Amino acid sequence: MKETTLKQIAETLGISITTVSKALKDYPDVSAKTKNKVLELAQSLQYTPNSFAVNLRTKESRTIGLIIPEVVHHFFSNVINGIIAEAEKNGYLVIILQSNESIELERKQVGLLLNKRVDGIIMSLSNESNDDKHIKEIIKREIPFVMFDKISKLINCSKVIINDQKAAFHAVEHLINKGCKKIAHIRGPVNPQNAIDRFLGYKKALEKYNIPYDSKLVYTCKNVTFDEGKDFASKIMNEHPDVDGIFVITDLVAVGVLAYFNEHNIKVPNQIKVIGFSNWFMSQVITPKLSTVDQPSYEMGVASFHLLLEEMNHKKEFLDYAPRTIELDTNIIERESTLN
Repeated sequence: MKETTLKQIAETLGISITTVSKALKDYPDVSAKTKNKVLELAQSLQYTPNSFAVNLRTKESRTIGLIIPEVVHHFFSNVINGIIAEAEKNGYLVIILQSNESIELERKQVGLLLNKRVDGIIMSLSNESNDDKHIKEIIKREIPFVMFDKISKLINCSKVIINDQKAAFHAVEHLINKGCKKIAHIRGPVNPQNAIDRFLGYKKALEKYNIPYDSKLVYTCKNVTFDEGKDFASKIMNEHPDVDGIFVITDLVAVGVLAYFNEHNIKVPNQIKVIGFSNWFMSQVITPKLSTVDQPSYEMGVASFHLLLEEMNHKKEFLDYAPRTIELDTNIIERESTLN
């Protein structure tokens, strides 16, 4: 069955295509009688606007692109929910792409979104992102662009972040206040800014409380996985059995740490205390329940979309736009893994 067109409605009613179009858009210069006739016929013929034609006229696709490192991660799934909820309220569809922490795939996905002529792009960088040519191409084409969570400080665009350094400082301070004197850190890969900042926060907390920094107590994840948590827990206990606290880059890895301790009858928090980062739902399921830094993931998604929408609206009105950064608050959630 062929789609009904404006031309068919116009010919049936003996009026112009322009009048039909205006009637459907409720223009004031079309009489109520004509509007009713047009609406009734359009409804009976199951007319729907040709979105492609509308997009050509308005130069809008009403779609935005979202590139994230991984979909399965609880943090990113919450961010997605926040972005989609706000996008739907504002009449936008979201194309979701997963870089799998690969810079090569990330480049291809940016190219795909640019070719799709999306109205804007929201992105969290992959762990391998050490080359920003593809990101600069977005800026060069003046496509509204927002980074969140894993960002580059070298790119002049709007960003939604937390203060990772401050949050990490408070996480390590929490361990120190609980009596820990030798604290290991399982950190993220060397590239992402958030991993760098959490590591710096760890060092600053040690410095403030006059605890000597020891590079041998820092273990670097390659893929940020549960299994790495188990492996590093084993190494820490074998290489530094007197460690009494561990600050872990994210809850997924920290749950691996706790799993290893449970399997080897290492008592948490009596022998060693553990704190994670992100407040993953599994942190409340594992035994003992994991203390963590609560990262407002859903709110980050909402804020990211609204920053993008703000820039897209400025672009539509041909107004200059100055990128801005939104910093969201975090807080420590104390659970069994650090309780005295």
